[in-house]
Amino acid sequence: MSAKLLLDSFDRKILDCLQDDSDMPLAEVARRVGLSTTPCWRRIHRLKEEGVIRARVALLDRRAVNAAVTVFVAVRTAQHNAQWLARFAKAVASFPEVMDCYRMSGEIDYLIRLALPDIDAYDAFYKRLIARIELSDVTSMFAMEEIKSTTRLPLSYLS
Repeated sequence: MSAKLLLDSFDRKILDCLQDDSDMPLAEVARRVGLSTTPCWRRIHRLKEEGVIRARVALLDRRAVNAAVTVFVAVRTAQHNAQWLARFAKAVASFPEVMDCYRMSGEIDYLIRLALPDIDAYDAFYKRLIARIELSDVTSMFAMEEIKSTTRLPLSYLS
């Protein structure tokens, strides 16, 4: 995305609508933001081309697909080189259970969020992970309750 991309109030409203429902019909998006369909479509197309809209996806119910257990995995490593990081990133990307993976500051090197059906599935994941990459320490935390989970990004920080 261009660092100098300017988003006006119409763009922000379009993004707000699409974060609510990416399947919203173009005519409805246009009506909500106060544009006719052609200029609205052009803006959506520009937002896609500029990389502001990365993808339009369906959000699935985790229970319906038997992946209701959220596990956070804190990883520490003694390896801090580009080769190890490339191998780690490739390994993590290959696991469908991995929802997010972040390189962290502080005491934890990496934080992984998993979606799984149960503890047995976590154990299987753990064994596959340590078979693929050497780690110094792995700490797992099982979420007991989901207080808030969203894919909606705040738009109030746009300049």
